[in-house]
Amino acid sequence: MRSLSLIIFSFFLIAASWAQEQDIQPEYTFTLEEALIFGVKNNYSARIAEKEVERTIKQKWEIISQGLPQISGNVDYQNLLKQPVTLIPGEIAGGEPGTFVPVRFGTQQNLGGTATWNQLIFDGSYIVGVQSAQTLLQISRNARTKTEQSVKEAIISAYGNVLLAEESVDILENNVQSINQNFQDTRKIFENGLAEEEDVEQLNITLLGLENNLNRSRRMLDISYEMLNMTLGLPVDTKLTLTEDLDDLAMKFYDLSLIGKEIPVEQNIDYLIAENTAEAARIYVRLEKAKALPTLSAFVNYGFQGYSESFTFFKSEQEYFTQSILGVSLNIPIFSSGMRGARTQQRQIEYEQALLDLEDTENRVRLDINRARNDYEYSLEAYQMQKRNLELAQRIENKNQIKFFEGLGSSFELSEAQRQLFTAQQELLQSMLNVITTKATLENLLDTTHYTNEN
Repeated sequence: MRSLSLIIFSFFLIAASWAQEQDIQPEYTFTLEEALIFGVKNNYSARIAEKEVERTIKQKWEIISQGLPQISGNVDYQNLLKQPVTLIPGEIAGGEPGTFVPVRFGTQQNLGGTATWNQLIFDGSYIVGVQSAQTLLQISRNARTKTEQSVKEAIISAYGNVLLAEESVDILENNVQSINQNFQDTRKIFENGLAEEEDVEQLNITLLGLENNLNRSRRMLDISYEMLNMTLGLPVDTKLTLTEDLDDLAMKFYDLSLIGKEIPVEQNIDYLIAENTAEAARIYVRLEKAKALPTLSAFVNYGFQGYSESFTFFKSEQEYFTQSILGVSLNIPIFSSGMRGARTQQRQIEYEQALLDLEDTENRVRLDINRARNDYEYSLEAYQMQKRNLELAQRIENKNQIKFFEGLGSSFELSEAQRQLFTAQQELLQSMLNVITTKATLENLLDTTHYTNEN
């Protein structure tokens, strides 16, 4: 009995331990490169785009298989619970002319089966449809490429925003600590009658503002982590550890050679998608024209039929009768009252619209590349300028702090210098993030990666 109790206790102990393990969520540690690799595989939009490619591959095979042999079969069983009655002239059965004799034909039970082979021999619509299947597949592949590019850009932005929020919290915590120390020192000086109350109040205002910004930045940090989790395809409450530093990451993204990089517009993914759309519209024009061509198909079937008054169809003495048919069908469109012509004209107009959209996309891509190049170049210049600006703001704030505690400067001047320093700190952080995000945008526009039949 004692051993049984120990076994039961051990079982519950193991079950409780297992339940605790199930409650523990995994933690992830990412560099930016690792986050990009993980996110492209697990982001919901990327996974949906991958499924769309798989679906299009199946759709392509569906279109192709319509012209391949089609075999179907059927089996029919009938039990005539009440056999139908047919009236025949009485004189046939030896009766009086003008009278009718009721008779029943056939057996009460019938079993039959047929197998049919259908083969499409010629159909212009099928030929065009097979050509369109490859275009549809390429459209979905290019859409996947576009989705992956957007996911990468979103991950870079979300990753950078987390680093920005972390840096902001660290800087604000240091600023709060420094200003709080100044506030405490100034209050003691005031209590000793060596400073004005306004000096204490001015520092208190600055301290309260910093504490408010710190609380907001901490909340923004939580939101930034949740946004990054969503972008990576993880639950929003997943624990993440980022191993990159915002300043180091900005320097990694500092690439002057990218500004002079050029690519043929025809290799941009937006242009490729517009080109696919135009090609699809052209195929639809051909499809409507092909519907005016004759279609030719053939079939062969083979069947059997058995008859019996009772269910004897699985017995060896049951007799079956067979039949087989070979047929060819030619369908020739002759006159449609202008319906086919109207449809063809509609598709032609849609094709012309697609060509205009392709031309518009080409101009828009050129504009987007030039704008992104200018934005990236400006972000690099702003980054260098903000670093110099922060150095100046730190020197000015340090000088004003020394002057204030030596009684040579006012609290207003110190407060202005501190606000200027805090602004410079935030502007430098933002300039780092701008370098990262503008480069990601430019790289996407200059990316010539696209999926082909080989990959």
